[in-house]
Amino acid sequence: MVPFLVIILIVLVLGSILGIVAFSATQRLDSAVKSIPFDQLMSRLGKLEQKLAQLETLASGAPPPVSPAPVSPEQSPSAQPPKSQTPTPPNIPAQPVRPREIPPPLVLSSLPKEPSAADLESLIGGRWFNRIGIIALLFAISYFLKLAFDNNWIGPAGRVTIGIVLGALMLPWSQWLLGRGYSYFSDGIAGLGEATLFVSVWAGCQYYILFTRQTGFAALVLATAVMAFLALRRDSQPIAFLSLVGGLLTPALMSHGENQQVMLFSYLLILGAAALVVCWHKDWYSLLPLAFITAQLYFWQWYDSFYVRAQFLERTVLFACLFFVLYSIIPVLHAFRQIEHNFLDLLLVVANAVALSVPLYVMLWPENRWPLTIFFLVLAAGHVGTAAILPEPGPSRSVVPRFLYLGLAVTFLTLAIPTRFDGNIITLAFSVEGGALAWIGFRSHGRLLRPAGYFLLLLAAFRLFFKPPEADTFLWNERFGTYLVLIASIAVPLLAAVAESDSESESVETEISLLSIFANFFALLALSLEFWDYLARGVAAPNHTLAQHLSLSILWTCYAAVLLLLGLFRRSALLRWQALILLFIVVAKVFLVDLSSLDRVYRILSFFIIGSALLAVSFLYQRKQSSSAR
Repeated sequence: MVPFLVIILIVLVLGSILGIVAFSATQRLDSAVKSIPFDQLMSRLGKLEQKLAQLETLASGAPPPVSPAPVSPEQSPSAQPPKSQTPTPPNIPAQPVRPREIPPPLVLSSLPKEPSAADLESLIGGRWFNRIGIIALLFAISYFLKLAFDNNWIGPAGRVTIGIVLGALMLPWSQWLLGRGYSYFSDGIAGLGEATLFVSVWAGCQYYILFTRQTGFAALVLATAVMAFLALRRDSQPIAFLSLVGGLLTPALMSHGENQQVMLFSYLLILGAAALVVCWHKDWYSLLPLAFITAQLYFWQWYDSFYVRAQFLERTVLFACLFFVLYSIIPVLHAFRQIEHNFLDLLLVVANAVALSVPLYVMLWPENRWPLTIFFLVLAAGHVGTAAILPEPGPSRSVVPRFLYLGLAVTFLTLAIPTRFDGNIITLAFSVEGGALAWIGFRSHGRLLRPAGYFLLLLAAFRLFFKPPEADTFLWNERFGTYLVLIASIAVPLLAAVAESDSESESVETEISLLSIFANFFALLALSLEFWDYLARGVAAPNHTLAQHLSLSILWTCYAAVLLLLGLFRRSALLRWQALILLFIVVAKVFLVDLSSLDRVYRILSFFIIGSALLAVSFLYQRKQSSSAR
């Protein structure tokens, strides 16, 4: 009974394979014929009919038809002499006519075996059925082997031997299929062979314990190397991808639950370096994301299972840095070679930066703050250096790579500040860094640095607004000093933007407007807070709120007057409009707030000040109009 079942299984497997082969050949022949355009086919048939007609004429001995020669005006019928006077041409023997070389007939074997653009039918029949058929065969073989194993027809050693032999035989068989043009089918058989080898070695090592894990690990590494060799020899990226998958699965298949950090990470570094070399020489960049993601999964799985700070801190930080360096090589080489970064390069740059900064922070914070700060500063410098060697952006080159590297550099520099400082010093550092970056962006025409500088200035402003420091004295306190640093940090790029606008190198009017508005806003806010707190401390409790509101009205009116005078003196419409808007805000406050909440004396002072200011403004504008009319 058992031999009969074996024979039936072999017949079914061979029949399925032969059916798939015959179907693939038929589909390839049909696609090859359909790949010839109809007009080209009809043109070839027309030329073939002309050649056959010439051959029939030569075979019958009749002279070939001669096309009439062009007739000049002097030889026209009206200028010809009478027919009786026309001389008779001498009898010249006809020369044999040599037939032209006839192009070889259209042979279907000379057509490409693979269709250039597979239609849906070819896609389903040639590729999808290939994959499904291989999976079906794998299930059939698996169920048969399970049946044989359950009934103990074959012992453990025989089972593993059968799997290894079948997997090893599938590799040369796939090469034989490739030589006959079955590329898709050949790749599928190679992948099936690799899977069979890996499952068989794993079963012999982990399930039946027929040999040691070291032997199983060496066998899987050998299978991975053989698949990589086949991929390079056949110039097949799918086979290379399968080889890398097998190499990355090897540590998981051979794991026995013990800590092997050095061996695991060293193996992943070697495998990643091999994938990197293949990617660089073959342009198979789809391999790098797979190697990178799997290495990160192994890293965090080991970290969660075995990491102990006292034992593995330095070694783990070293391996994390080595992984970062390894996966930074391809983007840096592209920058050195002046090669345009593709999407995978940019994605790898960002993911690699995150993959290093997160474990560094987790392992070093807060006990090792200085090393963490140094790491972030070094990373910032490295990204700035890479951005410097990138080719200049132009019509054919994108500005995204340089923007990305500079953005990461600013990010690491920003992360270094809170790792070293605390409290209000972080706000001061963000302000100075943001102003410096924006100023460098204007002075060096590096437009990419200015958004980073503005972001840091906004971050500093939010920190100052929601976490202000203490202010115990009037003006001479930490809060007002921090506001002064923030205003100065905004004023520095503002002056650079004004100079840039005067040179007319580029349009920066919008940035000048925003910087000017923010500088005046924070200056007025800082002064308002100082007067509000001072009057709250220095005036009797029942009346300090009235004095505070009156002081704000007076302060805002005076500030608007100063802005208006500066706008008239510098002929700046931007300053004048800011003054007018501030005056409208003061008028609204006086009529809506001061009128209903202030006492009679404060109310009189408030209205008197705002009325006088408005009359002065009106006078200045009328004087300006009269002077311009002259």
